[in-house]
Amino acid sequence: MKLTYWSHSCFLLETGPHRLVIDPFLTGNPKAPLKADAVKCDFVLVSHGHNDHVGDAVAIARCNNATIIANYEIAMFCGQQGANVHPLHIGGSHEFPFGRVKLTIAHHGSGYQTDTGFLYMGNPTGILITAEGKTVYHAGDTGLFLDMQLIGRLNRIDVALLPIGGNFTMDVDDAVEAVAMLKPRTVIPMHYDTFDVIHADPAEFARKAAGVSVKPLPIGASFEF
Repeated sequence: MKLTYWSHSCFLLETGPHRLVIDPFLTGNPKAPLKADAVKCDFVLVSHGHNDHVGDAVAIARCNNATIIANYEIAMFCGQQGANVHPLHIGGSHEFPFGRVKLTIAHHGSGYQTDTGFLYMGNPTGILITAEGKTVYHAGDTGLFLDMQLIGRLNRIDVALLPIGGNFTMDVDDAVEAVAMLKPRTVIPMHYDTFDVIHADPAEFARKAAGVSVKPLPIGASFEF
């Protein structure tokens, strides 16, 4: 399996012949290494309804005839715009051609901002993806929560993608606590430095997260496992 970091919380996960894009915030993202129309994928996964995570999901899905996997409310919103969708919700899972997706809780918000206000987009989620006998946990935007112990106990997490930017999510120190509870083999930090308000030092996170392999990825770089 191969993970490529496209900045913020956006990753490309390649597994077998399949390409999955997670939280495709590219248009309007000052750090994005490519444009939405350059993305090739089979599935788009969305953790929650904020604009910087829904991002280009609909445009990418329609261009690629890809399926959006998200909570029920986000899936219905995207389906109304012509995208193929598969709705899930927290605690629910489904087997797809590439493997299994299960949604977990996350402590955050999920409103989608329009020109006239906010749309209700259901509860925020984390995403567990299991394929080729390996599991990736994308925590979404979240604060630290004790049920991470349960997620770590019930899942052998090969790679955890954790926010470290603070302000809207866990900061470095809280992410270190999350690592202790999740017990992943490898951690890749995310959701930092896209904007000044979420500046964080991934090297500091790597120093403090003792006993686990931390792999801060430069934007556009990949990690194979």
